[in-house]
Amino acid sequence: MIRRTLPRNLLLVALAIALVAGGLAGCKPKTPSSSTGDTTSSVTPSATPAGESTDDGSATGTTVPGKPISVRVYLTRGEKIGAATRQIPATKAVASAAIRELLAGPTAEEVAYGLGTVIPADTELRGVTVKAGTATVDLSGEYDAGGGTLSMTMRLAQVVYTLTQFPTIDRVLFRIEGVPVTTFGGEGIMIGTPQTRDDYEDVTPAILVETPTPGQAVSGNVRVTGTSNVFEAVFLAEIRDAGGTTIAKKVVTSTSGTGTRGAYDVTIPFTVPTTQMGSLVVYEASAKDGSPINVVKISLKLTK
Repeated sequence: MIRRTLPRNLLLVALAIALVAGGLAGCKPKTPSSSTGDTTSSVTPSATPAGESTDDGSATGTTVPGKPISVRVYLTRGEKIGAATRQIPATKAVASAAIRELLAGPTAEEVAYGLGTVIPADTELRGVTVKAGTATVDLSGEYDAGGGTLSMTMRLAQVVYTLTQFPTIDRVLFRIEGVPVTTFGGEGIMIGTPQTRDDYEDVTPAILVETPTPGQAVSGNVRVTGTSNVFEAVFLAEIRDAGGTTIAKKVVTSTSGTGTRGAYDVTIPFTVPTTQMGSLVVYEASAKDGSPINVVKISLKLTK
């Protein structure tokens, strides 16, 4: 019997093909990832879309894995900005998650508290990147649809305020469908330079309350924080019970005022006999006659 053998080089080629085929059968493709912290993120409250990063550069390293995070979204209260609190799953892309919450619009409860939005309902987030204190947010074309000067200014302010709540973000650049925006809307609002909260003073209330936010439960001592631009930097804050009676009151002094916005951070002690819905009311006393002006009311759950 004649035994036929393959040339040595053909045997080696066949062996290599078999090894490669076996290796591919036992592996799954890897999702591309970036080695930098400035990658695009599309975190949703429930999951991260396949193939997209879970880090947009906004994390500070203080997030506890698995523990929900509280973030603020900045909605509208009349023709000014107002804050609301949302709970989101733990994520390193906290800025992206907060913007997604903002784009979802106000909840029914928030609407009942007088909050709203001027961001078109079908606006989608394409991505957020954060680098050296600047967030670049990329939104879908619907964000630029319709509206006059006030509406366009307010929707820009909602995004700028929501992003700049985070310590890693000081300013915001806008993109729409991936294209940098220099002139926004039919009214031609110039936004080619990084936007800050100072650019939206006209739509910021004289007394902006950032904590507590509507519907939150408070007990014993309520910490009140935010910014103000009032005469001589002084205004008043009251805790009122369900019947509207003032049960605690404090004079608040911001870091600056009378044309310059300053920050404030005070704690107001109070007691109630039973848990009830009440409110925090902040206002400036008119220099003319002492009557309340620039009034903001935040509904709160007062607990024993």
